[in-house]
Amino acid sequence: MEQRKFYQQKLLRYGYTTGSCAAGAAKAATLMLCTGRKVDRVPLMTPGGVLLELEVLDPVLDEKSASCAVRKDGGDDPDATSGLLIYARVQRISRGIQIEGGVGVGRVTKPGLDQPVGAAAINHVPRRMIQAAVQEAMAGEPGGMEVTIYVPRGEEVGRKTFNPHLGIVGGISILGTSGIVEPMSQQALIDTTRVELNMRRALGDTDLLLTVGNYGDDFARYKLGLSLERRIKCSNFVGQTLSDAAALGFHRVLLIGHIGKLVKLGAGILNTHSSQADARMEILVSCALARGASLEALRAVAACVTTEAALRELRRFHMLEPTMEELGCRVTAQLERRFGDFLELGVVIFSGQREEGQILCLCGRGGALLEHWRRLS
Repeated sequence: MEQRKFYQQKLLRYGYTTGSCAAGAAKAATLMLCTGRKVDRVPLMTPGGVLLELEVLDPVLDEKSASCAVRKDGGDDPDATSGLLIYARVQRISRGIQIEGGVGVGRVTKPGLDQPVGAAAINHVPRRMIQAAVQEAMAGEPGGMEVTIYVPRGEEVGRKTFNPHLGIVGGISILGTSGIVEPMSQQALIDTTRVELNMRRALGDTDLLLTVGNYGDDFARYKLGLSLERRIKCSNFVGQTLSDAAALGFHRVLLIGHIGKLVKLGAGILNTHSSQADARMEILVSCALARGASLEALRAVAACVTTEAALRELRRFHMLEPTMEELGCRVTAQLERRFGDFLELGVVIFSGQREEGQILCLCGRGGALLEHWRRLS
């Protein structure tokens, strides 16, 4: 089903992730190998609950293997990977489902990412999607499948993404948490958030629950046990959303987000998108230095490419707790300076995902406001 979002008298079209493309191609290739017939379309249920009907391209079938492609469609929010053909090739093995990356799928060279060093950059949600899609297509047939995901133009396009900075070389990453791509132009997101804020205020709400993206939603729901019925996602636009909330007369705001985004608040960076500013390691190094970290510890943190890797280094040097305390103080000070006259603010900064995530620090009135929202859930 094609999904659309209404914005400024226009219907903006949703797309689907490279993970959905890989899973759809793997499902179609498995169907071809199991039935001996080529297919031209394949249904795929995404983790976000949206049923996609994907066109199958370039199908090839022989006695031992099958392959095909699904074209990446970014909808009305295209990126460097939009239009790429994401291929899957399957062949029978004795048991299990093995997933590997071929040409054009990046390789992880630095620790701290979703996959271990040396693995193909196919993140855990797409891996689960591929496995489920292949199992569905096999329909109980004995044996297993080896699945290879490859992207002929992936190496060229990967150089235009954030991958080289992260230490992913040789291609693109196969990504996605919900399986779909929402149309996310900056102004569209800000305006959509304003509409939601106006609606909640019109209903009489003066307390506000904000989350930063899907990670924030998942942590709030699965780890903190909060209802998301009244929450608003602010994406990367923390400062703009808080300004709008103050202007509309909200009184108390609880913000929940992953440290990879919210660490930036400690330096007063209120648009957390990587294209605006990426000072994550610099902020963590500064916080650790302020609490007496050794030069060796500071160098180890500075060398990291993700905040999760940096947290592991801080833990190794027994500096995680004091560094998070310092970060919490800085985030509180920055938000109080800008919004303290208008809003009672609390921030929950966490690491990890879903049930496995952990609260790192509660900033401002974070503890009290978290308990308030727990009582309402």
